Amino acid sequence: MTQQLLLDILPGAVPTLDGFVAGVNAAAVESVRALSPGHAIYLWGSAGSGRSHLLRARAQGDGCHYLDARAPAHLLHALATDEDRALALVAVDDVGELNDSAQAALFALFNRWRAAATTPGAFALLTAGGRAPLTMPLREDLRTRLGWDLVFRLEQLTDEERTRALQERALNRGLKLSDEVLHWILTHHDRDMGRLTALIDTLDHYSLERHRPITLPLLKELLAHPPGPRCP
Repeated sequence: MTQQLLLDILPGAVPTLDGFVAGVNAAAVESVRALSPGHAIYLWGSAGSGRSHLLRARAQGDGCHYLDARAPAHLLHALATDEDRALALVAVDDVGELNDSAQAALFALFNRWRAAATTPGAFALLTAGGRAPLTMPLREDLRTRLGWDLVFRLEQLTDEERTRALQERALNRGLKLSDEVLHWILTHHDRDMGRLTALIDTLDHYSLERHRPITLPLLKELLAHPPGPRCP
């Protein structure tokens, strides 16, 4: 089973801060929640630590923008240079994978953020990558800017924390997952809690549609034949 499969199952799932299982990362999550104009946060951690979930969850609403390394550099450049565009928050994900043009645009965005920090045009800046700021494979002046304000390392949840979180998610939906189903989920998928909780939600819908209890055969059937996107 691939990571992309879960994304295909729930293509319209919108991450939320309330839906993020913080564990030992509670301080980082609360800082992201409270991030205000004129301030910046850089999050770093290994794959599956929840960086993208937090950035996508926070970058919602008027004046908020989320971009990652796959976005064309000109989009980031426009945010950095179009001072007629009001910004509330800009989230830039996977900064370690930015090409030279995108790095130059992010450098310019940091400069705009700092210049506007104490003015009515102030906005928040939220960035994330896989490594600590000064060890990122980026141009030197951009590496230093990543550490201009708050920096948090996101730690992976323990298997016990993941199990408790999935059980709680299931109970909130009126489900009871067997130990067999939980163990299979936790040993056959990546460690990203956003995708794991999305699977629980989808499994609930699939069980109701098939009028069948949640069992390991039903879970494997779902993953072998994922449903198409559901209409809102």
